[in-house]
Amino acid sequence: MKYIDIIKDVMIKNNLSQFGLAQIIGVNQTTISQWLLGKKHPRYEHILAFYEKFGVTPNEFFGIEEVF
Repeated sequence: MKYIDIIKDVMIKNNLSQFGLAQIIGVNQTTISQWLLGKKHPRYEHILAFYEKFGVTPNEFFGIEEVF
């Protein structure tokens, strides 16, 4: 799953608007919009915030599957 799909999934599961998600992650609504359009990529601290707030691991965010 691409990070765009993960962001959308988080928004749907938590009934969040772009503005609501932006407040939780610590960015402005325009940044969320640009992520969803693929114009910008979340920085490390924002990916960490997704993990802390929603349990999305960095590996999931980047589409890396763990193989053991």
